Amino acid sequence: MLNLPRLRMLRELHRRGSLAQVARALNYTPSAVSQQLTLLEREVGVPLLQRVGRGVVLTHEAVALAAHADAVIARLELAESELAQSRTRVGGVLRVASFQTVLLAIAPTALTQLAEEHPDLQVEIAHQEVDEAYSGLLAHDFDVILGEEYPGRTAGVRPGTHQETLHRDPMLLATPRAGALADLPTRLPDLAEAPWALEPLDSLTGVWQRDVITAAGLEPRIRFETPDPLLQAHLVSSGHAVALLPGLIPPAYTEAVRLTELPGRPHRTLHTAVREGRAGHPAIVAFRRALAAAAAQAA
Repeated sequence: MLNLPRLRMLRELHRRGSLAQVARALNYTPSAVSQQLTLLEREVGVPLLQRVGRGVVLTHEAVALAAHADAVIARLELAESELAQSRTRVGGVLRVASFQTVLLAIAPTALTQLAEEHPDLQVEIAHQEVDEAYSGLLAHDFDVILGEEYPGRTAGVRPGTHQETLHRDPMLLATPRAGALADLPTRLPDLAEAPWALEPLDSLTGVWQRDVITAAGLEPRIRFETPDPLLQAHLVSSGHAVALLPGLIPPAYTEAVRLTELPGRPHRTLHTAVREGRAGHPAIVAFRRALAAAAAQAA
């Protein structure tokens, strides 16, 4: 019988790429991880690691074994979820990764509801962008993550995960109500000379924003580039830029902002994702239900 903790180390090495990262993730020393993988090699009777410089790479046999380890761990998670369903109280620790607008607009309300309904459930939340969050989910750093997709840029359900739609959030044109830009038109095609605050081009949101603006026949004059939607909203409200903002920006940040629907009323779709074996776990179900109620209230 193959040793499950060693299989997990091999799986993590395949996912993370270095012994040092595996050691940090699993609270071992790199030498201890190396020793355990050497023992696993002896168990299976074939080479699993090749030395390359100061690091290691997995052999073809190791990659195949890591895939089996994925399947074994997923099956064990499914068993844990089924057993948890027989308990009378929802409890434990739930590790969540989310991006900023959800943390501000939805998460606090959901946490309040969970504290009232399931006081034994402890939710830990980390601020993570979508790609990093998905990597953490598959590496078992997180139990639930929140993601987003934009019109025409749907990645689909990633292998090994269960995805559930949470909310359709309208994307809006934001222009200042006061200051030097207060008299700007509120139609996107009429903003040829306006200064923009946009997300970086290497982000999903930044690419979508530029697509929308250029589709309107404009070449955006990008004066501010930031991944922080709250900073974008502040730049608009202070009269320095125009922007494309999600509807979930809390009202406190848009009091001095004029929000206008975009042509075609585009939405971003927010979703939760978990590993397939965890979808039925009572803590996951309770958290998703609380998020959905909070999203409906915010809308």
